[in-house]
Amino acid sequence: MEQIGIHTEYIKLDSFLKLAGVTETGGQAKELIEKQLVFVNGETCTQRGRKLRPGDSVVCNGKEYRVVAEV
Repeated sequence: MEQIGIHTEYIKLDSFLKLAGVTETGGQAKELIEKQLVFVNGETCTQRGRKLRPGDSVVCNGKEYRVVAEV
């Protein structure tokens, strides 16, 4: 599991996918989300604007990422 740090209270799912390097653009992130290939905390997520907070986990393309707070 790869940990991805954020400096804010939350990050939107599409932005998180770009930050984690899963996608290069927001359009690619939108496509993955629409195809139901992204799971947040074990459930399929179809909301690209979903707010992720530290402690949330994201699985995409067989890889798991955890949102962590950076101080």
